[in-house]
Amino acid sequence: MMAVLWGVWLIMNLIVFALYGVDKRRAKRGQWRIPERTLLAGTWLLGGVGAYLAMRVFRHKTKHIAFAVSAPAGAVLSIALMALASGRLLTLI
Repeated sequence: MMAVLWGVWLIMNLIVFALYGVDKRRAKRGQWRIPERTLLAGTWLLGGVGAYLAMRVFRHKTKHIAFAVSAPAGAVLSIALMALASGRLLTLI
């Protein structure tokens, strides 16, 4: 069961990372963009780590307060939830 949960977590973070990358590429080309609510939803649905890493790698959405706050908070929440689900939360504290 935990392997499935970790797999979902990893896939979600990879998808969110890719969405931020695609949105950055589209922004540079003046093309249709991925809605901000989609990026933020992915961030809060276990994709916080992917969002945070994507913001740093692609230098994307770093000046938007909603993203500057949500990505790190979503990453911490995501890691804490996975640690809690794994029964390892107390070892992180």
